Amino acid sequence: MAIQVVAYDPEWRFVFEKIVGELAPLLADLDPVFHHVGSTSVPGLTAKPKIDLHAAFADADALPEAIKRVETLGTFTFHGDKYRQQTWTFTSGKGSHGARLYLCTTDNAVLRDRIAFRDYLRSHPERADAYAALKLRLMREANDDWDYYTGGKRDFVLETLRLASLA
Repeated sequence: MAIQVVAYDPEWRFVFEKIVGELAPLLADLDPVFHHVGSTSVPGLTAKPKIDLHAAFADADALPEAIKRVETLGTFTFHGDKYRQQTWTFTSGKGSHGARLYLCTTDNAVLRDRIAFRDYLRSHPERADAYAALKLRLMREANDDWDYYTGGKRDFVLETLRLASLA
């Protein structure tokens, strides 16, 4: 699958809201909090046109039921807790397009870091510009190697999280 990074699209916010609109009634009694994360959640940021979102639950006991319900939709493919981070992942679409839904608890470390990263980029446009330039360079260099592309962002993300922790 080709890695595709594109200019920011203001419609991404509405795509996030549409996905939440489909999930919220299904999960309402489990009381999730939805978070738009990833590059599509940062206004003006170049990104893969894939919406990343978390449905976070205060009660970990709600997760098995939430997973079962999302599986019944038929619009998402379940990937489990692939990285053993207590984030159960679903995807829709192919490659750079679609959505990536994570189910987790509200105190999940991955969610905390993704929100910190998002918020730092939102409030530091120069850092967001540097991230966009990095992603475009990696896309050109990666030759559709997703590990190269993702791995090439790691140090930038870690440094941004360090900066966010100081803010």
